[in-house]
Amino acid sequence: MRKVEAIIKPSKLDEVKDALNEIGITGMTISEVRGFGRQKGHTEIFRGAEYQVDFIPKMKIELVVEFLLVEKVIAAIAEKAATGSIGDGKIFVLPVDQAVRIRTGECGREAL
Repeated sequence: MRKVEAIIKPSKLDEVKDALNEIGITGMTISEVRGFGRQKGHTEIFRGAEYQVDFIPKMKIELVVEFLLVEKVIAAIAEKAATGSIGDGKIFVLPVDQAVRIRTGECGREAL
């Protein structure tokens, strides 16, 4: 099993979610996060004063999938989240040793 974490632009969340549903992903966790990478924030003007916004709003998608689905998940996220501009986001893949469904006690791939 692998945990896939993707940081994407908020405007791309629905497209990514729909693409994941199409390949059979039925569950995921979504969080509103803030951060920056090469984008390095931006400058805004509020009530006539200019100020630097260092942390840009992003969405974090987390899902655990079977090893065989990892490449399909990465491809779906990368395709739908891409705009071609800086700040499109990142995808991380981590190993998962165990999963347990609390309600039933199912373990491993049955818990997914």
